[in-house]
Amino acid sequence: MNSRWRSALLCFSLSWTGVLIGCSHRPSQLAPPEPPAVPVSQPVSRVITDYVDFTGRTDAIQAVDIRARVTGYLVEMPFKEGAEVKKGDLLFVIDPRPYQAQLDQAEGQVNRYQAQLELAQTTYARFQSLAAAESGAVSKQALDQYKAQVVEADATLKGAKASLEVYKLNLSFCKVTSPVDGQVSRYYLTLGNLVSQDQTLLTTVVSLDPVYAYFDVDEPTLLSIQQDADVEKIKQPQDGVIPVLMGLQGEDGFPHRGEINFVNNQVNPTTDSISFRGVFRNAKSPKGTRLLKPGMFVRIRLPMGQPHPALLVIDRAIASDQGLKYVYVLDAENKAQYRRVTTGALQEDGLRVVQGLQPDDQVVVGALQQVRPHIQIRPDKIPMPALGPNSDKGTAKQPDKKGGEQGDRQGSTAR
Repeated sequence: MNSRWRSALLCFSLSWTGVLIGCSHRPSQLAPPEPPAVPVSQPVSRVITDYVDFTGRTDAIQAVDIRARVTGYLVEMPFKEGAEVKKGDLLFVIDPRPYQAQLDQAEGQVNRYQAQLELAQTTYARFQSLAAAESGAVSKQALDQYKAQVVEADATLKGAKASLEVYKLNLSFCKVTSPVDGQVSRYYLTLGNLVSQDQTLLTTVVSLDPVYAYFDVDEPTLLSIQQDADVEKIKQPQDGVIPVLMGLQGEDGFPHRGEINFVNNQVNPTTDSISFRGVFRNAKSPKGTRLLKPGMFVRIRLPMGQPHPALLVIDRAIASDQGLKYVYVLDAENKAQYRRVTTGALQEDGLRVVQGLQPDDQVVVGALQQVRPHIQIRPDKIPMPALGPNSDKGTAKQPDKKGGEQGDRQGSTAR
């Protein structure tokens, strides 16, 4: 074998030897994955009050249709459309001249009948004296006639005075005034139009402060109220104030506080609900305007029962599995455990009341997509997150070491 073939065979042997040696080496073992860092928080302990939310409409306590009480032509309209008026402010003037003439005529009739009465009284007194001085000078029939003339003149005078009062009223009705404090609407007629007594609508006036808010409470909630509260206080608000909260469209929460002052006496069989009414203040703002108007759509929150302690977690920590609510809680080995809970209503700061947790539980409040039951977790302990400007920059106050609560506020949960 020549030297060239010997060299090729040597190279081939060395290459296979390298391959075999390389295959005999085992790959290095990969390091186990590090547990994911997940934020966890303890539930917030807070004193809350149960509530139920409804929708309703505001209404004026007093709403008056201003109608003419006499027939005539409009000659003055001294008010400004849409302005606030006081009780007794002049709104319209109807031509008073015909009614002034009737009043003058009635006064003349009263004076005439007054003179007739005085004449009859004087004549009767004269013949009475004559009859007493000389027996038989005046017959009894004549005396009766003179007495009857006095009675007739007196009755005629009283009738004339009554007519005079009617004409005085008619003249006063020519000036149409506001019967209540409130806000006046627009002109429904202009100057020179003929208005008819008790028929023509001139404008309307509605009171502004306070205002009512009507809302319908469903029958199950009504039964719950009757079971949890003193029914007599519901029926007679003067014996105990029943608070109610209200929010307008575009407002956060329920900033307006009022009280229930009426509950209807029967349930509407068509809707299975009963009408409640709350009363709310509507004072002027520094700019001189009032926020509430009759007919506005409002949100109503009706507190139920007495305040009681509860545990709350951020709403995003609660997941749903086929309609069942649950959270992940860490055990002693920092493994995520599935915990089914019962939830209440969402709070203004983003926290929700939950039942099924303990105050010292570590609840997963973020990165839920990385968490599975029994997975090892590296907990990142943070205060319970919250929403809103009054939530300490996104975190809720945690109980202190003595078990007290820092920054408690009145909350609400749904029943």
